[in-house]
Formats: sequence, C-alpha cells, structure tokens
Amino acid sequence: MHWIDIVIFIVYFLAMLGIGFFFFKQNKNSDDYYVGGRDMGSLHIGLSVVATDVGGGFSIGLGGLGFLMGISGSWMLFTGLIGAWLSAVFLIPKVNRLSKKVNLLTFPQLFDFLFNPNVALLAGIISAIGYLGFTSSQLLAGAKLASATFTGLSLTQALVIMGVIAVVYTVAGGLKAVIYTDTVQWIILMAGLVFIGIPLGYFAVGGMEGIREVVRPEFLQLTNVSWSQLVNWGVTIIPIWFVGMTLYQRIYACRDEQTAKRAWYTAGLFEYPIMAFMGVLLGLFARVGADQGMFVDLGYTDPEAMDAEMGLPLLLRTVLPAGLTGLMLSAYFSAIMSTADSCLMAASGNVVTDILERFLPLKGDEKKILRYSQVATFAIGAVALLIAMSMQNVLELMLLSYAFMVSGLFVPVIGGMYWKRATPTAAFWAMLLGGGTTLLLILTSWQLPYDLDANIAGISISALSFIILSYVTTPPDIPAAVKLSDTTRTL
Repeated sequence: MHWIDIVIFIVYFLAMLGIGFFFFKQNKNSDDYYVGGRDMGSLHIGLSVVATDVGGGFSIGLGGLGFLMGISGSWMLFTGLIGAWLSAVFLIPKVNRLSKKVNLLTFPQLFDFLFNPNVALLAGIISAIGYLGFTSSQLLAGAKLASATFTGLSLTQALVIMGVIAVVYTVAGGLKAVIYTDTVQWIILMAGLVFIGIPLGYFAVGGMEGIREVVRPEFLQLTNVSWSQLVNWGVTIIPIWFVGMTLYQRIYACRDEQTAKRAWYTAGLFEYPIMAFMGVLLGLFARVGADQGMFVDLGYTDPEAMDAEMGLPLLLRTVLPAGLTGLMLSAYFSAIMSTADSCLMAASGNVVTDILERFLPLKGDEKKILRYSQVATFAIGAVALLIAMSMQNVLELMLLSYAFMVSGLFVPVIGGMYWKRATPTAAFWAMLLGGGTTLLLILTSWQLPYDLDANIAGISISALSFIILSYVTTPPDIPAAVKLSDTTRTL
C-alpha cells in the first residue's frame, strides 16, 4: 500500500479515537453512556441505525453474496426494509412512550416491566451472548479486509489491531460517541461506494461487455435465489428489529416517538435498495475480476476455491490508485467499526444493567455504574476478539448470532406486548426452549428439511410453549396490553 493511503488510514482511526475521548469527558451517568441523554435527533439516529445494522458484517457479507450468486443477493437486505418499517409501526409507539416513563436503558428491562425480574435476567443473558457473537463477526470482517489489503499482515494481527481500536473508543465514549461516529462513518461509506468503489470497479472489469463475457447469466437476474433462502433470511432478519438491543438503545435515545419513526423509515430505505445493490454489485465485480484472472498475481488462481468474502477486499486492493485506496478502505472500515462499537455497547449494557446490577450494590451510584460499564465493555471486546480468531465466515457468524437471539426473544416480547394472557412462566420457558432448540440444532449440525434454518424450529418451539404455558399458568397482576397503554398509571 502506498504511503499516502497509510496516512489517510491512520488519520481516520485517530479521528475516531478522538471522538471517543471527547465524549469520555461528557458522560456523567449511565443515561449519557447507554442512551445518549435521551434527546437525539432523527438524522443521527437513522444513520446510526442503518450503519449498525448493515455495518461491516453485511458490507463484507453482501460482497460475498454478490461473488457467489450475483445481484439476487440483494434480497437479503429487503428483509431489513420490511423489519425496519414494521417495527416503526408496531414497536416504536409502545416502547418510546414507555422508556420516557420508566427510564429504560436496555432491551431486557422491558421484560422486567412486562413479566418479572427472572424473565428479564434470562433475556439479558441471551442478548449478551448474541451481541458477543455480533461483535466477533464485525472484528472478523475488519480483519479480512485489512489482511487482504496490507501485504504481510496476517488475519490474527489484523484482528488484534481492529479489536484494540474498536474497543478503546467505545469504552471511552459510550453511545453518543457511537452514534456520532456512526454518522461520520456512514457518510464516508456512502461517498466511497458511490464515487469511488462502484465506478472504478465497473470500468476495471470492462463494463457490461466485460461482465457479460465471463459471468453466468443467472448472476445478472433477481431470481437466482431459492424460496428456502428467502424464508431463512426473512425469519432470521425481520424479527431482529423487534429484539435487537442496539435498536432499543436508539429508540430510548430519541427525543420523541415521531423522531424515532422518521429514523426507522430512513434506515429502511438506506438498507434497500441503496446498500443492498451497492454491496452485491461490488461483489459481482469482484467475481468478474476473479474470473478474468485479476487476482492471480496475489495467489488466487481458482475463483471457485477462494473465500467469497475475500473477493471484495481483493478487488479494492487491485483497482484503486494511491490515495483512493486509503479513502475506500476507510469507508469500509467505517461500516465495520459502526457495527462493532454498537454491538459492544449492547453487550455491555446487558452485562452491567441486566445482570451485574442484580447481584452487586450498584443502584444509585452513577460513577460506579459508569466505571463498571467501561470495564465490562473492555472485557467483552477481549472475549469477542478471541471468538473471532476461531471463526472463518463473517456472514455465517452474524446469522448464527441473529438466529440464537431471535428464537429466544421474539415470541415473548411480541406476546408480552399484545396478548393479555401472557405470563412470566410462559415467557421464561419460551426463551429457554426456543433459544436452546436453535443452539442444539446448530451445535449438532442437524439440518431441517428444505435447507431451512435452525431458528425456524426454535421460533416454532418458542411460540408453542408460550401459548400452552400462558393458558395453564397465572398471568401477571396487570396485563401487558394495559401496562403499555395506560398512560395514567403511576410507575
């Protein structure tokens, strides 16, 4: 890499660290650290939501899908559009009003309100484990990009560098640092893709003539995807908009309900079609380049045998001139960091607020809670780094984490909000059986018929147990529907 690119890269990372340390001095309590003071606007929140959701894992993962299946891979983020808009209509009106009344900091605290502390504790454990996996996937995405770009840099070395930078500024700055850096990072990514990556990649492979010469026809069609794959993406990704801790933190951070809704509608449109097609197009260009022999000098002679998620980083390394390489890499690292920091914040909030506060005397001591939060963020980042070192595929790790969380948490949260018969016992066992079923199927490699994902079985078991137990156990004193609609009740 040219020295100009290295300088640009270093300046970018120093700027991100600078934002983190600026907000380090601004954070006075856990509200500042975890929900940004509850007074943030729709633009920053919307860009932060899409940066967090698409982020590095999906950016590199979409490139891998474009490499393997062409533009049909864009359907994966169509589920993000559906999830964002459904949650804007059905989730935000209830959750935003509630968060203002009882000062919620995390997603599992909602279960305490809907059910009881034991249900909230289990939800916190499930959410923390899921976001630990998310964080690992983002670090792995950044490491793949760095190791493919910097000659002589191993995947392990790249993981350590990524981990240290992401953890340090997140530990220091909290959610405000995360949201403001997300805004900057998303602008950098969009500019990099629109003005640098896509145009140069397109011309480097010879435009449409070069693409049609080597690519299989189905790669240029939107029908190159099976029904089971669409179902898997839908069942895995749409529900995450109802159980994602990172998303609840941003709902809590919005100044009012309308701000949150505008942010979610904006995020949905950025997911599909904008980011969906940008990501798979670059992956498609990488596949064309691989078929043309563009990466032979780098040791990649067989496109069928190479890691599909390495195609995009190799394309950027090959086609971009000095200066633009540094800008484009900064754009992709922006996406990666924007998700890694949010996942770290989510897992930290789960561990401190939903788990440790139940066993340690932290209530009321804001300075102690803030320090525990920063220590927890650092520790979770270290563990995520170790997990990333043992994994190979970014998208697989992300979707596994999604599946575990969705199968355990989706049914209880929807049931708690909309069904008067919902009971704490039903919620507890629905989480345990749903998440446990998915985890068992994944660990035993037991494949469902038609190549359906394990979380479909997990959600089904969760729903069945929730319904049956809600009928045979005692409901809470005040039904969830009343709790969330009664604005006069003293909380």
